[in-house]
Amino acid sequence: MNDSVAALTHLSEALFAAGVLPYYLHLLDHVQGAAHFDVNEEVARQLLLGLNSRLPGYLVPRLVREVPGAPGKELVA
Repeated sequence: MNDSVAALTHLSEALFAAGVLPYYLHLLDHVQGAAHFDVNEEVARQLLLGLNSRLPGYLVPRLVREVPGAPGKELVA
């Protein structure tokens, strides 16, 4: 699971090497059977701060969440 700054840094760099810019880092949708993947919002914010200190801005994804019934994603950070 990508729940460390090192793993997310590697992922962003690998995506860029493949010609893809990382765009979103999603907070988990609370669905049955996925709770073991959950990272709370404060931990996600800390991961994002770590990414900001290691990567150029264009490789840092936006932290977002899905809001039921909303037309799009909600920006968290």
